[in-house]
Amino acid sequence: MNLSNTYPSLTGKVVFITGGGSGIGASLVEAFCHQEATVVFVDILEEESRELADRVNGGLGRESAHFYPCDLVDVERLRAIISEVRDRFGPIGVLVNNAAQDTRHDFRDVTPDYWNERININLRPQFFAAQAVYDHMKGLGGGSIINFGSMSWHECQGNMTGYTTSKAAVLGLTRGLARDMGPDRIRVNTLTPGWVMTERQLNNWVNDDTKKVIDQSQCIKGSLMPEHICAMALFLASDDSYMCTAQDFIVDGGWI
Repeated sequence: MNLSNTYPSLTGKVVFITGGGSGIGASLVEAFCHQEATVVFVDILEEESRELADRVNGGLGRESAHFYPCDLVDVERLRAIISEVRDRFGPIGVLVNNAAQDTRHDFRDVTPDYWNERININLRPQFFAAQAVYDHMKGLGGGSIINFGSMSWHECQGNMTGYTTSKAAVLGLTRGLARDMGPDRIRVNTLTPGWVMTERQLNNWVNDDTKKVIDQSQCIKGSLMPEHICAMALFLASDDSYMCTAQDFIVDGGWI
């Protein structure tokens, strides 16, 4: 990972990341660990997540990454983990609501149960994680919540309406919480990635045709990588973004 900035305000800070076991999330775990933060992450992928924590900790020579298995549909489990994190590591100062599932689906086939599942994976955990860390951050005198959005709904991408609806709603969640939590110096922002070349995207949806679309759509040519998203996340988590809140920070190479 070729990130050059160091943020002293992140040293020793407890950072909680959802969906940290793979893709952008795994890169976020690594990036925050390199800032000497204490990083706790949750994911449904247990084997991959444990391997990630072992690899990161082994490379750094210290116990910086800590994994808890969690299906984010289970809000009570999520709340319990956040409470345990406080007891074990101290109050959470940075929340990164990264977890999501962009599985494609035909709107004609969507049932009420499937619709609720999309919301319960892609939107609901962001709110309840933010609610759970509020007292942590208030006690610290401030904090940063980073809610992950998506460029997919901006550019009218189809075949995953449950996902794009959830991601559009993230902006409303961010702005509402920013107003409610602002008096306690808690910053709440949306980070909107473009089409990031993760292993999942490359294996499932990126082909020669989509590469042409990406090349035509981005102002800056080239592959958008997880580290480009991490660079913005580190800034938003650090004290350098002290007066940034209620905003949507788009990292997409100039697509939307």
